[in-house]
Amino acid sequence: MEEINTKNIEKTPNNIKPPGAYPDRLSGFTDIIGTINKAENAAKEPLYETSSLKEKNNIGKKEPASTEKNNLDDLLEELESLVGLENIKQNVKSLINYVKVRELREENKLPNPPLSLHMVFTGKPGTGKTTVARIIAELYEAIGVLSKGHLVEVDRSGLVAGFVGQTAIKTSEAVESALGGILFIDEAYALSPDMSSGNDYGREAIETLIKMMEDHRNDLIIIAAGYNEPMERFISSNPGLESRFNRYFYFEDYNSEELYDIFNNMCKKSEYILSDDAITYAREHFNRNYENRDENFSNARYVRNFFENIVAVHSDRISSINGHTREDLVKVISKDLEKAAEM
Repeated sequence: MEEINTKNIEKTPNNIKPPGAYPDRLSGFTDIIGTINKAENAAKEPLYETSSLKEKNNIGKKEPASTEKNNLDDLLEELESLVGLENIKQNVKSLINYVKVRELREENKLPNPPLSLHMVFTGKPGTGKTTVARIIAELYEAIGVLSKGHLVEVDRSGLVAGFVGQTAIKTSEAVESALGGILFIDEAYALSPDMSSGNDYGREAIETLIKMMEDHRNDLIIIAAGYNEPMERFISSNPGLESRFNRYFYFEDYNSEELYDIFNNMCKKSEYILSDDAITYAREHFNRNYENRDENFSNARYVRNFFENIVAVHSDRISSINGHTREDLVKVISKDLEKAAEM
């Protein structure tokens, strides 16, 4: 029997997959989901000019100590890569220089005055306080001040218990988890009796903190953070706190250009490209919001939320397009920003 050459048989319409077939659509939505996932990751990295931010917003989360000794030059480069914060960068560098010179004086058998490295970070939310605290922890590990260089974040709920006698235990556990690193207390003024409600357990937490700061002064740093005026009242309310927290770092609001830089970095990280009209709208949007900001303005957190809203609007728009292109998946237009601003 003669063998049939199937290569030359013309395909019938039944052999041809229709343009809108399910596999094609599934592939398209897979592209969209991948883009969204990239955007979610970028939204967690709002402060950097590069993509190395490890911003952490989970209260009570312990940052694991590095298995390798941190490199001082790399950490200083990471600090420098932060958007804005010029006064903070200089203060941190001066602090590192101060500690290094103290060590040189000790090596040369020269006396040093008493040193307290506990700090107060003041400023609105989203100004980079937690990020800088994490970098300082790693810097101090790199120069030998701290043995581990990790960061533990807590707020009042991570230190204060609901019954008499339990707060000291809870506070002690938090401090012990931070030994060798930094304990970062967000909204620390909430521990003050006049800032709390219903009980005075916050005072017990403060007394426990002061004692443990003294007991572990060679391998523990505490950073108390919060709004400017409440933090000043909190520190001045207790002589033990006032004598131990003598370094103040003020985190200013990001200006409109810095807010745009943070936003643009998020877009680049997630491979979104702004159209010309979107760039114009974004700059005007951040300028307007900066000029109209109030005490509750959340800086980089606001930018992150705005970016996430844009991603959601963009995804809705792209999902309605049949046969979308790669350019559609990456291009953000001004209408996306306008709708996101209304959310």
